[in-house]
Amino acid sequence: MPDSYSNGLSNIRNLIDLFLNERFDAKAEKLAPDDLKYQALVEQFQRGNWLNDAARRVSQLQVVTHSLKPIHPDAKGSNLYVPPESLATHKAVGSHVLPTDFDGDVVGNAAALDVYKFLKLEYEGKSLLERVLEEDAELARALSDNAEQSQAWMKAFSGITEPRGEHASHTLAKQMYWLTGEDAVDNDDFHLLAPLYATSLAHHVFQTINHDRFSDVAKEARKAKREERLSEQEVHAYPDIATQKMGGTKPQNISQLNSERGGNNYLLASLPPQWEKRETSPPYGVISIFERFERLGSVRRLLSHLSWFLNSDPSPNLHTRSKIDWINSSLIDEMVLFAARIQEIEPGWSAREQCLLPDSEAFWLDPGRAQDDSHFHEGRKNTDWPNEIINRFANWLNAALGHRLPVGDVEFHHWKQELRQNASYQRQLDRDRRWVTSLEKELSDWLKGLEDA
Repeated sequence: MPDSYSNGLSNIRNLIDLFLNERFDAKAEKLAPDDLKYQALVEQFQRGNWLNDAARRVSQLQVVTHSLKPIHPDAKGSNLYVPPESLATHKAVGSHVLPTDFDGDVVGNAAALDVYKFLKLEYEGKSLLERVLEEDAELARALSDNAEQSQAWMKAFSGITEPRGEHASHTLAKQMYWLTGEDAVDNDDFHLLAPLYATSLAHHVFQTINHDRFSDVAKEARKAKREERLSEQEVHAYPDIATQKMGGTKPQNISQLNSERGGNNYLLASLPPQWEKRETSPPYGVISIFERFERLGSVRRLLSHLSWFLNSDPSPNLHTRSKIDWINSSLIDEMVLFAARIQEIEPGWSAREQCLLPDSEAFWLDPGRAQDDSHFHEGRKNTDWPNEIINRFANWLNAALGHRLPVGDVEFHHWKQELRQNASYQRQLDRDRRWVTSLEKELSDWLKGLEDA
């Protein structure tokens, strides 16, 4: 027997043994060697024993490109494996555009996913599953010295790509009637469709978007754009992107790829066109955003109204209090809308020298900068900037009224309390907190995916 064949057999067995040892170590970590459970695990992870059990459990799994559980987690219908090259090509984006090295998904019993991880092991550029499907003699010999046994295991493992039973839908699956003829009142002119989730395509899209958002190359490209420098790397943006969670705390119950994504699935915005509006420019050259805010016509009118009303020496009753609070609430609404327009500016503008705003206002108005600037992100996370904004608003309003009215600490604390309790401001802060949490989760999943790759 040639040395290369012997070496190949030994290398494949070493690869398998390494995989089994790692799984054994993880399960036996907290067990003493004299524990009966430890001894049972030693028996279980003997190569022959484990392969025999894996060949039995592989029937609980299916490799797919289009799955049903993302449509409804309790649906029991068919899943399909449809290679991209077998699909008709067209101009719309679909599974037919996937590269040749696309990731197939796995559905079935989550407890058997270790079998698929075993079949994904690579030797000399090919996965063990690819070698199984090619009926690779070297792999068969490595699985067992008994030819009959190894062939039985090879046949069992190759079944992971085969559909289970007849094609069927389910009462929990979505179905739709599609008009294939010309007569919409003729039942025979309709075809009943049962949509499946293009899981391999969704995973490829997820990886692409995460690379465009979180990779070092993408961050450098966005930094070059902000600094108006030439860059060979394109900048890709995904405005109004949303994330759909699948599987709750057990994303592996949906599929293997869904588990690798931590249950996250991106939804691209599909929105009606909007009227073009005048672009908001970054607030450069001012030491506080309230300098620019006070120039707005609507704000000047509200300030003038509040000043006039207070100067009229109104009676200290509920009507007066309600009137003041209404005007103040209107000012806060204007401030929240003004901040929202500035937050839509391309992130990173606050890093430029022209920006003279204090850190608290930069944290408030340029949240997207935290995606690429780790120092800014940490400062934003470890600073109570929302409370500082409340203080700055109260100071500004006192100053705006001060040249006409004797306002002081009492009014200052009242303006603070009103902003702290204002629903519009709190909703804006809640959106910010959810965005930060989502960003950190996506970044964590991205890094974990890189570690697992």
